[in-house]
Amino acid sequence: MDTSTSDLGLRLGHPFIAGASPMGYSLLTIKRLEDAGAAAIVLHSLFEEQISLATEGRVAHVDPLDTRFANVVAEYPAPKDYKFGPDGYAHHIAKVKAAVGIPVIGSLNGHTGESWLKFAPIIEQAGADALEFNFYDIAADLRVSAAAVEDALVQAVGNLTRAVQIPVAVKLSPFYTSFGHVASALDRAGASGLVLFNRFYQSNVQTRTMTLEPQAELSTSAELPLRLHWLALLHGRVQPSLAVSGGVATPDDGIKALLAGADAVQLVSALLRHGPDHIATMRQGLERWLEWQHIDAVSQMVGRASLQVSPDPAAFERAHYIRTLQSWTR
Repeated sequence: MDTSTSDLGLRLGHPFIAGASPMGYSLLTIKRLEDAGAAAIVLHSLFEEQISLATEGRVAHVDPLDTRFANVVAEYPAPKDYKFGPDGYAHHIAKVKAAVGIPVIGSLNGHTGESWLKFAPIIEQAGADALEFNFYDIAADLRVSAAAVEDALVQAVGNLTRAVQIPVAVKLSPFYTSFGHVASALDRAGASGLVLFNRFYQSNVQTRTMTLEPQAELSTSAELPLRLHWLALLHGRVQPSLAVSGGVATPDDGIKALLAGADAVQLVSALLRHGPDHIATMRQGLERWLEWQHIDAVSQMVGRASLQVSPDPAAFERAHYIRTLQSWTR
């Protein structure tokens, strides 16, 4: 039985990789992930704001020492609250690469196409096998159009892919006006992979203080269908490899993602809940399913449930929408 797959041009022993999370902070934990069977690891993200502060002395385009902007800067973590600064992040990549034998993927998290992207070659020089670009941008300016947001993303990715030789994956939000068009544009911009999807961390309202407060909750299987939807639509229609992130909690979830068209499955919440050994649970579940279905290789199942061969994906989607509504009975 062949469980191998290819993601970002990297040959992996199986599809299950450790996604970006606090588990990437510690070399000891990373080695535990490798020992548990992770096919690759995405390190935690280095944020645009960390780099701009270190190189330009600015956060969110303002001087953090200027009292006029105290309210803006106060919402950001203090520099000491980050695990690594830019230089420390590069050193961490080098140490991880020297300690493990699986592919190591660096991560940049930002929302502009500015000079901080120049840090990408340093990540490459530190030894990263690939780079995940986590573009997290909420268009809070009511004057900014959907086209402007999408153009900024595509331009940033184009600049990034020209700056490095290693593969670049783009971790995306699903909330674009025409997500398929964005995926196609990123394909032309040189992206080697697309990661579906970045979780939208929504604030909660604190009724005691009447303020917004950050809230982070682990994902569940309930978040998977949106990802399956777009995996099925994109598989075979764009060149970048496709990875799923979010909503994969069980082996059955991982199998669904592969059938929809994922080349790789990123695990984060499941590993934070169950620990690194959950990777072995996922892999064993996949192997049992392949044996039950008499399928010899993962490559033979990827995309089986996609719309690649559908003569009219839009009509298929519309038909399923109507059938879903018609299926409800009291």
